[in-house]
Parts: sequence; C-alpha cells; structure tokens
Amino acid sequence: MAIREVVSADGTTIVYRVTGPEGARPLVLLHGWSGTLRCWGRAADELAESFRVIALDLRGHGYSDAPESGYDDPKNWAADVAAVLAAEDITSGAILLGWSYGGIVLTDYLAAYGTGAVAGVVYTGSQAGIGRGVPGAETGPAMAKAIPDVFSESAGYANRGFAAFGNANTGPGRDKGEDAQRLFGGSVATRPRVRKALFYRTVDNTETLRTLDVPVLVMHGTADPVVPVENGRYIADTVPAAQTSYWEDSLHGLFIEDPSRWVAEITDFAADLA
Repeated sequence: MAIREVVSADGTTIVYRVTGPEGARPLVLLHGWSGTLRCWGRAADELAESFRVIALDLRGHGYSDAPESGYDDPKNWAADVAAVLAAEDITSGAILLGWSYGGIVLTDYLAAYGTGAVAGVVYTGSQAGIGRGVPGAETGPAMAKAIPDVFSESAGYANRGFAAFGNANTGPGRDKGEDAQRLFGGSVATRPRVRKALFYRTVDNTETLRTLDVPVLVMHGTADPVVPVENGRYIADTVPAAQTSYWEDSLHGLFIEDPSRWVAEITDFAADLA
C-alpha cells in the first residue's frame, strides 16, 4: 500500500491511496459527499486482489486540501481525477467508480477529458448531475431530513443531521459498528463549509451520458433513501451501453451492506471490458 499526493490544476493537493498488483487494471474509487478514501472498508481490500485500486480523498475531504472556493466548478473536479491518472501514468484501460457524489465527479471528468484513459464506468448508489431541476438528480428523504443540520458549524446540530442517515450507508439490520463509525467519523470531520459548498452547484451532465462510448455498470439499492434509485435508472436509460444491478430493498452503501456481492459484480463487469 502506498499513500501518495498530486497537485491538481488549480494548486489543490489531492491525496490518494494505491493498493493491489502494479500491473493490474486500474480501478479508481471516488467516494461520496463527506466521505474519505477509507470509506470502502473490506471491499477495497477484496478489489485489490484483482485490481490496482486507486482511492482518492476528494478535494475538501480527508487529507486532501480544502480550498476556500471552487467547489462549484466542474473543471476543478475533473482536473483532480486527471491529475491522479497522470501521476500514475494511466493512459488507457481504467475503470472509474463513483459512489453517491463520486458519480458526479467522475462524470465531470468524462465531460472534460473524455474516455481515452477509460475502459468502463461504474455508478454505485450515485447520480451524474446535481442541482434543482436537473434530471436524474433528485434528493432522497434521508438527505432531505439531514439538511440543513449537516451544514451547521455546531457539532450538536451536525451530529443530529448525520444521525438522520441511520443505517443508510451500511444496510438494513444490525448496525455494522466499525464500518458505521468509520463512515460517520469521516463525515463529521469534513469541514462544514465544504459540506455546504458541494450542494450549492448545478451541473447537468446528460449530454455527456448520451455520448459515452464505454460500457457502464449501474448498481443501486431500490430502497436507497439518500440517492433515489430513479437517479441510477436515469443514468442507465441515458447512456448507450448500460448494465444494471438493482439490489432489491438495499440502501445506499452497497459495498458495506454486502461487500462480497459488490466486488463480484464489479469483477464480472471488468472481465468483459477491452
């Protein structure tokens, strides 16, 4: 395992972790809003048995820099991903995987840089655009309940806001303590101004989806209360070549809810890529 950093186009330092065999297919993991590169848990370790896994701390999250502004510019998010790919000498064959907000980030990248370095794309519990009135960008009931407390400078209000997610990120049934606390800790450690800034932008990536020339896998829980399954269906209905896996009654964090199934579906998808 190696922890590395690279400077993006606007001077923001992006921290990322590399695991897995040096010569394996690159798989870039882009976490969600208020997440970190450690959010993937056991699933990332299992993926690293077959892939060269590159997990980013998105700008404003984890150990990456948190600039005062620029979160509303899709070109900044795109440049962050491009900088990491360049630092790792990845020019072809990569899989980009976005969870939740990470799906917006990877689509920002595709809109700006195209698919030259990309063999396939995975959206898991995610969407491709954001903003009021943007198609495929509806807000789920858990997210609506968490706002505005999750934007608060007050630790008490922020904790109450994140508590509204309940077990959405870990799946129904018994609370997965260590996984749940890792996700919760990363969320409350994200600066309040960053949490808020990520929601105050509008980008419609529909045209990018319509012209994608690589295979796409959409994985989504039908009971996802954070990013509604309709957002995933919108991606699948818009891209030219989509495979879908709708997990009946599953929630938002499929990689925590059933990591073995999640890894198997990604591995199967990758096996058919050029």
